[in-house]
Order: sequence, then structure tokens, then C-alpha cells
Amino acid sequence: MRVHKYNAKCVWKGTTSAGYEEYDRRHEASAAPALESLSLSSDPAFRGDSECLNPEQLLVIAASSCQLLSFLAVASRARIEVLEYQDDAEAEMPEDDLPVRITSIKLKPRIVVSGEVSERRVRHLVEVAHNECYIANSLKSSIVVEPVIEVRATNA
Repeated sequence: MRVHKYNAKCVWKGTTSAGYEEYDRRHEASAAPALESLSLSSDPAFRGDSECLNPEQLLVIAASSCQLLSFLAVASRARIEVLEYQDDAEAEMPEDDLPVRITSIKLKPRIVVSGEVSERRVRHLVEVAHNECYIANSLKSSIVVEPVIEVRATNA
């Protein structure tokens, strides 16, 4: 059995000597072999930099990206031509639930396909992709996928 391994590096430098309110939350994250690093911070609600992505957003991005890639794989295996896929994903993290965590992620992909395919078939493939999504299968949060499907006629 093959085991995939993933590594990431987070680097922060600064000082916490002035207390909780004062230390800089910005840090760098990278994952080889990618050449680019990300500037991250905490959510502005937790004194972070609003111009940087935060870990909560990265979690939503990971779920959205995994669903997209899983759907493209499933659709290509089914010989369905996907022309566009745009997801406006969102998550909720209620502070009154303890321990505080992201409790739900809603993926709302708008998918455009071409050819002789029914919306029902595409919705089924969205569900298959969701069941195959590694990130969704790894998370405790509820993940709901609410697709909007557009089928375009094949240009003859």
C-alpha cells in the first residue's frame, strides 16, 4: 500500500514580550517542492492582518480545491466536458461552541458542462466527487455541496 506524505513549514519571528495584544501574527508558510511561500496571519477577529490569508480560510480553500479536483477527475473519467467551475465557499466557526472549531463548510460550485449530459447526471458526479474528496473525508466538520449546474449545447 502506498502512503502519501505531505510536509509544510511555518516560520514566525518576533517577540511576545509586550503581551497578547501586541505581538505580530504574520508568518510565512511553505511546502516543498512549491517555490512560493504564503504570508499568513490570524483572522482579524484575533488581532491578525486582514491583508493576509488565515488558517481558517486555508481550511475552506482546501475543502473547495479538493472538491474541484475530485469533480474534474470524476467528470473526465465519465467523459463529460467541464468548461467552468467556480466555487464561492463559506464556513462557520461559532465562538460559543467549545472547543471552538469550524463546524460547517458550504461549497457552492457553479459548474458549466458541455454536451449531451443531464443536470441529474452531473449532480450525481458532484456527489461521487464529494465522497472521493480526501479533505472532506479527513474533516470532522459538516461539508455540504450545493451545486448550480449549467449544461451548454455542443457546438456542432
